Amino acid sequence: MNLTLNKEGMFHLDSSVTIKNTSGDSWENLVFYFIPNMFTKDIAPHLDHPAIIQFNEVTVNGETSSFELNKDTLNIPLREKLLKNQDVTIKFDYHFTLPEKGLRFNQNNGNYYLAQFYPMVATYRNHKWNKKDHRFKGETYHTGFSDFKVNYDIPKGYTMASTSESDQYPSENQGTLEVRNTKEIFIALLKTKSIAETDQGDVNIRVLGLDENHALYEDISKEAAAALHYFQENIGPYPYKQLDIIIDQLGMEYPGVVTSHSLYDTPVQDDEALKRMVIHEIAHQWFYGVISNDSYHEAWLDEGLADFATTLYLYSKEGKDIPYKAMYQQVKNLEPLPVNLPLDQYEANSSSYIYGKSHAMLWKLFEKRGGKKEAEKFLKSYYRMYNYKEVNTQEFVRFTQHYFNLKDQNTFKEWLKL
Repeated sequence: MNLTLNKEGMFHLDSSVTIKNTSGDSWENLVFYFIPNMFTKDIAPHLDHPAIIQFNEVTVNGETSSFELNKDTLNIPLREKLLKNQDVTIKFDYHFTLPEKGLRFNQNNGNYYLAQFYPMVATYRNHKWNKKDHRFKGETYHTGFSDFKVNYDIPKGYTMASTSESDQYPSENQGTLEVRNTKEIFIALLKTKSIAETDQGDVNIRVLGLDENHALYEDISKEAAAALHYFQENIGPYPYKQLDIIIDQLGMEYPGVVTSHSLYDTPVQDDEALKRMVIHEIAHQWFYGVISNDSYHEAWLDEGLADFATTLYLYSKEGKDIPYKAMYQQVKNLEPLPVNLPLDQYEANSSSYIYGKSHAMLWKLFEKRGGKKEAEKFLKSYYRMYNYKEVNTQEFVRFTQHYFNLKDQNTFKEWLKL
């Protein structure tokens, strides 16, 4: 990618994407997520300052190509079928602005949050492209692991926080960042007011704030360092040499970066709740960032496990017993739905299942099977087996049955659709 930003807030992206067909099928088209289109005037007329998207050119192997953009689905027909193990190179050239009050892809008070800002190739399975319609709650995109190289040229005065391992403060306004074998790439360009840095082993942790509350950012950096140390000891190695924590925007995870401030339109209640949110998003560096899953069809596998790892850290740090009864009571009155349904099969309370019920049922696995210490061993074994692979519910159950030597799947029928 070649990414530039002018002083008027207009970005230009010239992006070249090489894709290899590793399926057993021949492809007649390619399908990408193009989430920025969801915030344009035609699709989001309620926004006072929507995004502007202007495609200049799309080429396939050097030849100009037609394309169809419908909401967040970008479909590109191929003149010749792409056979198994063949490569194809797609080039995109377009200008764009970021919306105000967008969702992740957003600008606010002169700060730019480049989340899912490029065409993201969908996964392909069961003889078709695995692409569902965008939803404004939950993560509705799913990609494989890729290598990225970004050349950037931005106005002076911005602090860059990105998936790169080598972001500096103060930031250069021109440069190149490269990341290998990662789910996606995220870039924030910030008018930072405060930055707190600490090291945890060979990982540089940076907390970037947009106001002068430096004492809070120092506290968050210490908590983040303790959580990172715990997760590395009890799950597996963190894959980067830097972790950026941005105290702004919706709580969200990206490889090498987390944002934390609000749950959609509602700011977190206090500093302790903010710290807990940060820990949860850090846990996603393992559950999503390294162990992949389809967050549209089986969001519980990253959200539930990230919440499980968060509470495991907090209960271990504080020396507390696991409040099993209180957990079960919280989910007792829910409708008897499984936690692993696709997002569109839940009503408004999807979080009660994807986060709450899955978290409680994961703990139930350990109530009579070793508690916290066994949970740590389980997560370490799970990471060792599935790092840089994709897991679905069936595979999670298969692993857990083997781990606990369970004779059948009755343990899971209460909370999983099998």
